[in-house]
Amino acid sequence: MKKLKGLFNLIRFELPLAAGICVVLGQLFALGYFAPLYLTLTAALSVFFISASILVSNDYFDIETDKINAPHRPISSGLVSPVQAFALAVFLLLAGLILSLTISITALLFSIGLTIIGLIYNGKFKKHGLLGNLMVSFSVGMTFIFGGLSVGLPFNKIVVFFAIIAALVDLGEEVASDAMDIKGDKLIDSNSIAIKHGKEKALRISASIFVLVILLSLIPFLLGWFNIVYLIPIAVMDIFIGYSTFRLAISKGEEGRKYIRLLYLGATFGLVVFLVMRMMGF
Repeated sequence: MKKLKGLFNLIRFELPLAAGICVVLGQLFALGYFAPLYLTLTAALSVFFISASILVSNDYFDIETDKINAPHRPISSGLVSPVQAFALAVFLLLAGLILSLTISITALLFSIGLTIIGLIYNGKFKKHGLLGNLMVSFSVGMTFIFGGLSVGLPFNKIVVFFAIIAALVDLGEEVASDAMDIKGDKLIDSNSIAIKHGKEKALRISASIFVLVILLSLIPFLLGWFNIVYLIPIAVMDIFIGYSTFRLAISKGEEGRKYIRLLYLGATFGLVVFLVMRMMGF
């Protein structure tokens, strides 16, 4: 039972779940209505599995640094072996790619491209500071584009806008996470913002990015893309982001990690509220 729990924890369920939700929203923004159920599930599950695979491989590559930064993680704690983690990553990746193939060849190629970016980041560019951060945030933003792609409208203006928002949210999180990981990242000669300029400056940069996200989140309403009801889920998301950013900025030691997670959960909850409201006809 502990082994199964360890394998599940490797996936970091809330992160691939958020990626799948972004795909569904990408479809919704592109079409203006929900795609057929089979297409919604296929696209969302494809990205869910691929995202989960990349996250598992991240732990696989980070065994040594996680012994310092996150000794509780399944591999670094010894609960899951590297071989088991590798097998899980391969299984999830194949499942995701097969599902993307059922959508279209273009969707498959798109998925392969994002997988390659994720693996290159995990194996080579994680220590390259801002460049590595941008690679990850780009991939996160592409979940919206994949949603649009799955219904034939990848570059719809609303889809692209929210892809940028998602990328910025993740960029802020990446910079903040690096500020929490200084000790372990020094082992791999990381060039992160936190190591180059200090933890406090990295957290200020992260906070600035999140403030920008909150301001940008109002644009779809101001441009008339959505009615005033849109402000309800956005307010939920922005409150979580604002509170988490403030607590993160004044956090001490490892305390900041829980606010990074709260930020992600809050942003995801805001997206879920938006989806539920649309399903209810608002």
